Amino acid sequence: MGADGRTLTEYQYNEAIEGAKEYFKGDDLAAMVWVSKYALKDSFGHIFEKSPEQMHWRIANELARIENTYPNPMKAQEIYDLLKEFRYIIPQGGPMTGIGNNLQIASLSNCFVIGHRNPADSYGGIIRIDEEQVQLMKRRGGVGHDLSHIRPTGSPVLNSALTSTGIVPFMERYSNSTREVAQDGRRGALMLSLSIKHPDAENFIDAKVETGKVTGANVSIKIDDEFMRAVLNNEKYVQKFPIDSDDPMYVKEIDARTLWNKIIHNAWKSAEPGVLFWDTIIRESVPDCYADEGFRTVSTNPCGEIPLCPYDSCRLLAINLYSYVDDPFTPQAKFDFDKFRSHVEAAMRLMDDIIDLELEKIDIIYNKIKHDPEDLDIRRVELSLWEKIREKALKGRRTGLGITAEGDMLAALGLTYGTDEAIAFAVEVQKTLAVEAYRASVKMARERGAFPMYDNLKEEGNPMIERIREADPALYEEMTQVGRRNIAMLTIAPTGTTSLMSQTTSGIEPVFRPVYKRRRKVNPTDKNVKITFTDEVGDSWEEYNVFHHKFLTWLQVTGYDLSKLDGISDAELDRLVEQSPYNKATANDIDWVAKVKMQGAIQKWVDHSISVTVNLPESVTEELVSKVYQAAWESGCKGVTVYRDGSRAGVLVDTKPKKKEKEECDCDEYKPPLARPIELEADVVRFKNGTEDWIAFVGIYNGHPYEIFTGKIEEDSLYIPKSINKGFIIKVKEEDGQKRYDFRYQDKYGYPHVIGGISRLFDKEFWNYAKLISGVLRNGMPIVDVVNLVDGLSFDSETISNWQSGVARALKQYIKDGTKIRKQKCPNCGEESLVFQEKCPHCTSCGWSRCS
Repeated sequence: MGADGRTLTEYQYNEAIEGAKEYFKGDDLAAMVWVSKYALKDSFGHIFEKSPEQMHWRIANELARIENTYPNPMKAQEIYDLLKEFRYIIPQGGPMTGIGNNLQIASLSNCFVIGHRNPADSYGGIIRIDEEQVQLMKRRGGVGHDLSHIRPTGSPVLNSALTSTGIVPFMERYSNSTREVAQDGRRGALMLSLSIKHPDAENFIDAKVETGKVTGANVSIKIDDEFMRAVLNNEKYVQKFPIDSDDPMYVKEIDARTLWNKIIHNAWKSAEPGVLFWDTIIRESVPDCYADEGFRTVSTNPCGEIPLCPYDSCRLLAINLYSYVDDPFTPQAKFDFDKFRSHVEAAMRLMDDIIDLELEKIDIIYNKIKHDPEDLDIRRVELSLWEKIREKALKGRRTGLGITAEGDMLAALGLTYGTDEAIAFAVEVQKTLAVEAYRASVKMARERGAFPMYDNLKEEGNPMIERIREADPALYEEMTQVGRRNIAMLTIAPTGTTSLMSQTTSGIEPVFRPVYKRRRKVNPTDKNVKITFTDEVGDSWEEYNVFHHKFLTWLQVTGYDLSKLDGISDAELDRLVEQSPYNKATANDIDWVAKVKMQGAIQKWVDHSISVTVNLPESVTEELVSKVYQAAWESGCKGVTVYRDGSRAGVLVDTKPKKKEKEECDCDEYKPPLARPIELEADVVRFKNGTEDWIAFVGIYNGHPYEIFTGKIEEDSLYIPKSINKGFIIKVKEEDGQKRYDFRYQDKYGYPHVIGGISRLFDKEFWNYAKLISGVLRNGMPIVDVVNLVDGLSFDSETISNWQSGVARALKQYIKDGTKIRKQKCPNCGEESLVFQEKCPHCTSCGWSRCS
């Protein structure tokens, strides 16, 4: 039953994909992303929408329900018209998935920050944060928290350890917890931050350089103005703990330039740490005007676009800038500012409505926890967590209104991304958005009431508020009289999957490429195909061009016959790109100085922050990376990350150089034994096969999977406590000469248990498939190739297909981060630059990830 009381129709995955492909006019990637991430599903993965049109009506009806509780409500049709075809207003992530979904108990918030109001430097406080982090991630929220309250390495502690272990072990703890939490098939997202003032800052900066460490978190170092001045003047800098104490227990003087060079080297090498210019963040922050009421900013969400106080959260919504260009790609192209202003007001109303919907979701979560069968002692932490989140949402009513399609908007207007003219226009659009968003929030304060803490005296002198005052004095005066509905409201998020569905450029980023190549496998029975090449195993492949959607729009506007693109030569295609407004304006073309300037100028009209990455070619020097970070600080950016082409994979494979053939393999000198040992260590992996509970026993030899046995868990014949995740598989020869495999484990009390003949407990068909997979494992095939083999199997039976997915998931956990995926191209940019990172394919060229 849907949220509106209507009976739901269940669709098979392929049925939903076909429906979505029709909606997206044949765009496979957009269809796949929408079905896998945003179509209405229940907790078992059953799909109840096959078109984004159904989703948009689901969202519109729910928002209209909230609108009806306030004066001058918007109608469902009016809201739907803004949402349809992803044309104007696009809810992002949690809101798109969760609004109107009463089949799952989850939050609508995209991101949270946690942390004690009075930071607890104790095991109790540290473990409490770990528990809260996991509880939020299971509700689909990304989480950020700061570690600056943890005492540095070697500090005395009042327990048997005598001295503190410092920051890094707790980074690993929080990272591992993130990796363990699944969110509808994807891992959780975590941001860990630390102040540069902290004496363990260097250890924090180095933590991710070592292969396999802290792989479940993004890390950012919080840099203050004093440190930046010390770097530029080649001076000393004082670290201390506690970091804000006038009488610290620990003081350490360092050479600022040396530590800065460490930050730059690691960012150049591995794309981390990102930097947060913390004094800029706090100085510009409107919520920090209310720090005395619990709104002191302490960290950011995983992508860095929302700095938050402890237990506050935010929901995201983007406005598609391209859709406000009339007559795009013509000399008459013009941005419709009147329509834009009108839609900004509507977007802010919808953002405020989503807060009310989130409060309803929090109440449902709270009620569910309250009636869980576990002891109250176990439930108390989670209950308290959601109480604090609800309080912050009510007191601040924070929103995250942003934009997408900046690159396409500029191209449609004939402006070249990164030029002074383009930057000036982008700033004018963002300024208009900011002023109109604040105007809408003031109007809602008059109709709905201001956020409870509003105090114009506390906000006096805040740079953001002063800019609003200068831009529109009348608006400011009205705000001082009636208040604002929302404490802060603007951001610019990455909008990766959002841009795939709106078929535009992402966030404020330029186009990655107007065209790139992909390939598809050709079956012997396929007709009308052109075989580009045949690989070493005899499979045939056809290469084809993938075009950026708005590049095709430009071609049509200029009168180009799109049918000519079939079979077009590379030289002719290059000529078309050179004539287009995307020429010299791609991610690889633009000047890094222009990119940072643009971010800093736009940041002046964003009261939260901007998630942006400066893409750099592989050949850039560390000195250039240093200039990027310095220019970002000088331009007024609140944070910045760089990505040097190929750097992520390089650091994750190994810290030592390897020969090329070993870089493309996850074998690491692994040589399987000629004969199967009598006894093997085994991992126990549980997964869902449809609605059924299944189990896999993975035999391990020298740290590598050697065999896999899998099947359905039958309580009467195959009961293994959920706490058991390891044991041994023993090969036993019976009296009649037959072989069997037993599984042996110890329970929590140390008593041994043996399950005899596990092969006989599983369905024969699945057992035979498992024997086949075990055969290639035992012959040393790299795990990534085994997973690709399993993924590539084709079955008519849905049950076997579900089993196939479960086996692939079970084996993926053994793929080392940085392992290259051979013979596959990125579906976003077409480059053969896919690696496994955090158990998910990730493109080192464009940043695309199947799990983001």
